[in-house]
Amino acid sequence: MERDKEFLEYVVKSLVDNAGEVKIDRKVDEMGVLLTLSVARDDMGKIIGRQGNTAKAIRTLLRVIGMKNNSRVNLKIDEPEGFQKPAGSMASDVDAAMNDLKGI
Repeated sequence: MERDKEFLEYVVKSLVDNAGEVKIDRKVDEMGVLLTLSVARDDMGKIIGRQGNTAKAIRTLLRVIGMKNNSRVNLKIDEPEGFQKPAGSMASDVDAAMNDLKGI
């Protein structure tokens, strides 16, 4: 049963401009279901949303779908090559802190 993948595909293709470049890989193991999402570089902002709110909402809905099907569903969003996180993002602050610790 791949309702989780169908749902994710429907939502993501509704949000992005380049629906043809949406790729979803579904893997099942003892930890549950892992959906890996790849989109065009220009569409990353639409999927992640302001402060990650869109991605959080999608993950929450996937968990609900998983609960209805007695499984645990997780979403991993692949960053396309050349994608740069916004300057004010929390992730860039964490990356900067890690580089400072490494002495880079």
